Amino acid sequence: MREVLLHQPGRLESREAPEPPAPGLDQALVAVRRVGICGTDFHAFAGEQNFFSYPRVLGHELAVEVLALGPTHADPRISVGDRCAVMPYLTCGRCRPCRAGRSNCCERVDVLGVTVDGGLHERMLVPMSALYPRADLTLDQLALVETLGIGMHAVERGRPEASDSVLVIGVGPIGLAIAQCLAGRVDSILVADISELRLGFAERTAKVETLLAGPNLLSQVIERSGADLPSLVFDATGSRGSMEQAVAMTGAGGRLVLVGHTMGVLSLDNPTFHRRELDLHASRNAVAEDWAAVVELVANDSLDPLPWVTHRSTLETVCTDLPGFADDDHLVKAVVHVGPEES
Repeated sequence: MREVLLHQPGRLESREAPEPPAPGLDQALVAVRRVGICGTDFHAFAGEQNFFSYPRVLGHELAVEVLALGPTHADPRISVGDRCAVMPYLTCGRCRPCRAGRSNCCERVDVLGVTVDGGLHERMLVPMSALYPRADLTLDQLALVETLGIGMHAVERGRPEASDSVLVIGVGPIGLAIAQCLAGRVDSILVADISELRLGFAERTAKVETLLAGPNLLSQVIERSGADLPSLVFDATGSRGSMEQAVAMTGAGGRLVLVGHTMGVLSLDNPTFHRRELDLHASRNAVAEDWAAVVELVANDSLDPLPWVTHRSTLETVCTDLPGFADDDHLVKAVVHVGPEES
């Protein structure tokens, strides 16, 4: 079968690979149909991704079709022929976070396409527990569940209240997911980004107000919010400078959620952080409850990620397409088609 391997930063190769073995206990053999390309993949290509090891088959935003099930499987949700989203976080189920319902920060977690091989090949084995079958969603919708799940988990970490004023810094797909998952739950949503193109896209696809990020972002936020700074701030940039400055954007008694992450150490202004008694949260991956909520919201049209898909590729062309996507200012989300087209 054909697969695409990232050997090292900047070096992608399309190659023939062995077929996966027959599925074992509680496993499914699946045909990959769609792979979303996300910031993690671009950062890995550039050599700037945390928790990543080379060589690696990329791809953790997946829509698949079940080809075969392992022996004595006991999951009545899954049947051969089902189309599914795939939760890419492979957790141990035994460590303290897993036992406490915090499997997203499992101490032994593997992530498809990051620490173990992901979906940029024609067929693969996955745990049946990772499959979310949904016949009423398109392949594109199934592939985008993972991005929405990240956004939903970040929102839940922020504990939004109806009276909150919200600032989302960075409106790539994760920032857009946060904004969409917040809709109807808070009074106002303000988003900021360094790209006028992304801000225009956010205005067209989400009910938000926008600010152009730059050296004067704080003064813009103060001017827009009046006497009270936002009570809930999400930073989805992955930029060290932005994450450090987000403390100043968060009002007294407020909550700051760092969704993007960066290599190295963050330095926060302690007098501001302490004086305002801020709650600081990291948000990593997602849990099953986030995915269940997202799938239902997509199915009933409350969440619509399909306008995000601005670029498409195939398994045969992604080696040349991906570097170009990374440099395209008009990119929101790229989706790789694998195998036959959806009927």
